[in-house]
Amino acid sequence: MTDKYGYVDWPLEFSLYEKLLNNLEQCVDWIYDHTVNLFFNQGNQKVHVRIDPWDTWSMDHTLAPIILPMLQQLKDTKHGAHHVDNEDVPESLRANQTEMRNYEYDGSTDIHFFARWDWVLDEMIYAFDCKANKDDVFMRFENPEESAPEQKRISNGFRLFGKYYEALWD
Repeated sequence: MTDKYGYVDWPLEFSLYEKLLNNLEQCVDWIYDHTVNLFFNQGNQKVHVRIDPWDTWSMDHTLAPIILPMLQQLKDTKHGAHHVDNEDVPESLRANQTEMRNYEYDGSTDIHFFARWDWVLDEMIYAFDCKANKDDVFMRFENPEESAPEQKRISNGFRLFGKYYEALWD
C-alpha cells in the first residue's frame, strides 16, 4: 500500500474492515482539505515589497530603520537564547572549558549563556541605531583616530548580525 504516509511494507492482505477504514480516512481527508482547510488557510501572510531605484543607492541606510526595530522587539520579547561563540563576547562573559564541554555534551547552559546572547543583540542594535539615527562616524569626530574605536564597534555589530542572522527568531 502506498497511500498517505508514503511507501510502507504493509502486509499484502488487508481485511475488508482495514480497507474500509483506509478508504474512509482518505475520504475524510479529501473533504477536509477541500472545505475546512480552504476557509482557514485564507490568513496566510501576504507580503508586498516595493523597491524603488533609489532604495539601493545607499542600501545600508535604507535597511537600518527596518532592521533596528525588529532587533529591539526580538530582544524585548525573546523566549530563549542562541549559542554564542566565546570569541564574539568580552572575556567577562565567556564560558570556561568545562562549561563548553557540558554544553556540547548535554546542552546545559552556564551562568552567562543568556547574557552572551543579550550582549550580541545589544551590539547589533547599537550598530543599526548608529546607521539609522546618527551621522556617519567620520562626520561625528574631528580626526580619524577618535572615530576608530566606535567604527570598530559598529563594524563588529554588523559582523555579528551576519554571523547570527539565522538565529534571529523567537
